[in-house]
Amino acid sequence: MNELEENLNTSTGLPENAFRELAADENYNPVMHPAHDQKEVTVYSVFTGLVMAIVFSAAAAYLGLKVGQVFEAAIPIAIIAVGLSNALGKKNALGQNVIIQSIGACSGVIVAGAIFTLPALFILQATYPDIAVEFYQIFLSSLLGGILGILFFIPFRKYFVKDMHGKYPFPEATATTQVLISGQGSGEENSGQAKTLIIASLIGGVYDYIVATFGWWAETIESTAATWGQVMAEKAKLVLSCNTGAALLGLGYIVGLKYAFVIFAGSIFVWWIIIPLMGTYGSPEFAAMDPDALFKNYARLIGIGGIAMAGVIGIIKSWPIIAQAVGLAGRELKGKTSGIKEQRWQMDISMKHIVFFIVLALIAVMLFFWFGVIHTFWQAAVAWGVVTIIAFLFTTVAANAIAIVGSNPVSGMTLMTLIIASAIFVAIGLSGTSGIVASMVIGGVVCTALSMAGGFVTDLKIGYWLGSTPKKQESWKFLGTLVSAATVGGVIMVLNQVYGFTGDDALVAPQANAMAKVIEPLMMGGDTPWILYMIGAILACILNWLGVPALAFCLGMFIPLSLNSPMLVGGAIAYFVSNSSKDPKLNDARRDRGTLIASGLIAGGALFGVFAAITRFCGFEYETPGSLEVTQILGCAAYVLLIAYFIWDSNRAKVKA
Repeated sequence: MNELEENLNTSTGLPENAFRELAADENYNPVMHPAHDQKEVTVYSVFTGLVMAIVFSAAAAYLGLKVGQVFEAAIPIAIIAVGLSNALGKKNALGQNVIIQSIGACSGVIVAGAIFTLPALFILQATYPDIAVEFYQIFLSSLLGGILGILFFIPFRKYFVKDMHGKYPFPEATATTQVLISGQGSGEENSGQAKTLIIASLIGGVYDYIVATFGWWAETIESTAATWGQVMAEKAKLVLSCNTGAALLGLGYIVGLKYAFVIFAGSIFVWWIIIPLMGTYGSPEFAAMDPDALFKNYARLIGIGGIAMAGVIGIIKSWPIIAQAVGLAGRELKGKTSGIKEQRWQMDISMKHIVFFIVLALIAVMLFFWFGVIHTFWQAAVAWGVVTIIAFLFTTVAANAIAIVGSNPVSGMTLMTLIIASAIFVAIGLSGTSGIVASMVIGGVVCTALSMAGGFVTDLKIGYWLGSTPKKQESWKFLGTLVSAATVGGVIMVLNQVYGFTGDDALVAPQANAMAKVIEPLMMGGDTPWILYMIGAILACILNWLGVPALAFCLGMFIPLSLNSPMLVGGAIAYFVSNSSKDPKLNDARRDRGTLIASGLIAGGALFGVFAAITRFCGFEYETPGSLEVTQILGCAAYVLLIAYFIWDSNRAKVKA
């Protein structure tokens, strides 16, 4: 292929109309020429994508169980793909890089589906020892859920990525696309990006590894470490806390100030208003509890109710989209098309094949429930019906959330699924520990399906902007799902042995703990706190009426304050960096460099977190050096230095000539 042909096949920048709505007679032409076949699926791209899926599945599982937030792997994987293709001297590698990113990104979505639900089985196992958790249950739950998510979303692809062009912002897809298109630029520019990413990854990784392995400074800064803080906690039930980890700081930067603030506001509402009121004016039982116990046993449940209601509101808002996509798929299945042959970059897996694969997948789910989980045919059939209906209905909610804010409300929708499923199971006689296992495994299938649907819309939008072949992305996504599901299952088993999910030094696993809190009273005949759930549901309705993102606010209500505070710090850094100059172009350059640094902190912190887990798994234990006050002071100093580096390095960006 000569230079002229390469330029014809692939341009070096996004079209001017990539991010805006199109005029009535205007078409969008992608970066890779739609009339030509592109080099996409190769041994190199598939192998590299699978390696990324394995590495980032392990990293994301550790981070998600530790802090309750799963970072999206798309941006770091895209950066690595661009760096590798340039280092290896590959020409016209954009199509291959999209495939690498698409396969590798299975990691984050499969992790979210698995760790939000399945660790709850280990949590409840501490109370009910007869609960058995097998690797194959975790693996098949993640695998089958991921496959359903892919198949259920494909009929909606054209609506979200083509028909709604320019109407949805797609924040994560935008950032990832910009990274991938940067690989078409000069070699010097790409090497600079790779260098920035590597340095940030090493700083974030070493920083988090030291604190997790050696405890040289406090991992969480708490007001209760001081005498005045202990008095505040005892008398007013008021506490202040902030995790000092590098990965969380980077995550807050990616989320941005707006949504980080909404999440933090939900946390403040619980920790600084509800808990002090309960402890001060509640029953003597409340007065005797510390703030953390009040949060875990009572206040957090309000957030659970709010999350469930936010999911219902999302379905209601998305109903016209569901009807439109089903109608479009039905017409294609009957052969009622326009008669115009689709261009390469608009070709999906045929609808007849999709229907066939959906039938096979649903049969596999039914067999898994019958022989691997419930063992009674008609009860397994009821569970199968719940999964099928809810997973399909919530597909558009997940995709819509990703398209608008880049955040998937999968945990809230799964909570509602668990409540509905558990109520149905109890009604048909499936309760006790067997009911717990059935509900959590089924919840894992639904959670993974919704997580995959939300993540897949990002991959396909990236492919649309750049001109990849959707059929190839859709086909190879299944292999990435298989590898990620196997990796996540193994990592969860190892982390449970090393840290556990209950106790003082355990991984926090906030979503899984919330799921366990919901499922236990429903299945074991205890008192279900319906009043607290209803308060949360009413609050979500009010927030939606006021125009406040109810899901983000309610998520903040059941994630610990120490994990939400650094999100706000990261969001504040993003705002400061993006507005630190009077030159808009310079602000954009600084923001983009900050995104690169944040991605490095996230990836490095998470990966080295896995190394820290392996270190402890091998038997290494440390004793915290110095007194509590000293480690708290050192923690503040280390965190300030990390923030200073973040801002300083972001502001080193220069406007491209």
